[in-house]
Amino acid sequence: MASRLVLALGDLFIPDRAADLPAKFKKLLAPGKIGQILCLGNITSKETYDFLRSIAPDLQLVKGDFDLDAGSNLPLSKVVTHGSLRIGFTHGHTIIPPGDGDSLLIAARQLDVDVLLWGGTHKFEAYEMEGKFFVNPGSATGAMTTGWWSEEQDPTPSFVLMDVQGDVLVLYVYQLRRDANGVENVAVEKVSFRKNGGGVS
Repeated sequence: MASRLVLALGDLFIPDRAADLPAKFKKLLAPGKIGQILCLGNITSKETYDFLRSIAPDLQLVKGDFDLDAGSNLPLSKVVTHGSLRIGFTHGHTIIPPGDGDSLLIAARQLDVDVLLWGGTHKFEAYEMEGKFFVNPGSATGAMTTGWWSEEQDPTPSFVLMDVQGDVLVLYVYQLRRDANGVENVAVEKVSFRKNGGGVS
């Protein structure tokens, strides 16, 4: 049976701003476990593209603001359907002001989606607004960026896995965090969204 799991990630910037995906993430992202990948842009090397394709042959891409030359022909947004949920995804550089809730709501309505994934901020977020679910998976590498994080703060590497069953989306958030001793550990949180007024839990 094919996996229902959908991986959403973006803002990789390998090798421009990050050497590679964190080793603990690579270990989790083994071929055969994931049915589809939604990549929100900024693939800056062919090796990264090939790695993602090896995880799941169904690799759906949208244009980021710093993709390889091959990315120039990619669409700015796409919509996929899982269960009864329409899931839209975009890099986010076309959302003005960037990351603005009202602007994201307008984009979700224009795409006619229940769930909207966006990137660009390199920071994980998930919330519901007016019956729609909004998710920013962050940067899978924790690539540096400007304007979103304080100078004392570095982006936390993160990605999300989605499991859709009918009208319910279960979101698993993976974040690479350092403890007080500087040891990296993968933290996993679970968020559920139900279409048509079920909300987030």
